[in-house]
Amino acid sequence: QVQLVESGGGLVQTGGSLRLSCVVSGRIFSINAMGWYRQAPGKQRELVAEIISGGRTNYGDSVKGRFTISRDNAKNTVFLQMNSLKPDDTAVYYCNARIVSYYHPGESDYWGQGTQVTVSS
Repeated sequence: QVQLVESGGGLVQTGGSLRLSCVVSGRIFSINAMGWYRQAPGKQRELVAEIISGGRTNYGDSVKGRFTISRDNAKNTVFLQMNSLKPDDTAVYYCNARIVSYYHPGESDYWGQGTQVTVSS
């Protein structure tokens, strides 16, 4: 089956940086998009950043200019470089990928298990 495994979360002070990674494994035909979402306690899950096949990127308004998403296609890996972190960035960060695999027809949505990012003031 397709699996997404995240790493890189943790505790950091305001103004600090973290880098998240997400590796996709399984019998994959194509990865059409990869991205990061986050969910803080009591709030809805929101888009942080996504990178679409071809390299086009989209960012949530609150992270523009501070976060950068990138992708290593050869390794089926997506990264999120987070700089100038703020306490409001505290959340569980989830990796997302829209994948065409050999297991199911068409494109399917896959999620990682989530990684906690905590920014202390």
